[in-house]
Amino acid sequence: MHTVSGGEVAGILVAVFWAILVSFLAVALARLAQTLRATTKLVADVTDQAVPLLADASTAVRSAQTQIERVDAIASDVQEVTSNASALSTTVASTFGGPLVKVAAFGYGVRRALGGRKEDAPEQARSNVIVGRTVPGVRRGKRTRGKKD
Repeated sequence: MHTVSGGEVAGILVAVFWAILVSFLAVALARLAQTLRATTKLVADVTDQAVPLLADASTAVRSAQTQIERVDAIASDVQEVTSNASALSTTVASTFGGPLVKVAAFGYGVRRALGGRKEDAPEQARSNVIVGRTVPGVRRGKRTRGKKD
């Protein structure tokens, strides 16, 4: 019979420890390889989906740019129409405004001249109605300040 020495027991323990360590490392490497495969597949799937999305986004951006150019053209046309309308309004006001004011003033003067004031006839007191109340009107005629007859 052979007796086992302390060195042999230590050697067996070290060998068992290394076997367990290598087994754990092998399991960890297997799981790491599985994770890397899943990650590779995920990246491939994302790439397959991202390329069409990027193409669609590029098309949408081009379409938006076209619409912005159209809106810009419309805005510049509206600005031109607005300035033309302003110029036309100024021209009409200066062409017809002065003569119309003069005709209105002339008509008012003619009415006043034909209607005239009759100082011989007594005037009737006029009343004005303001929101349901009657307010006496201003009497026309010569007033003397501070003198009573």
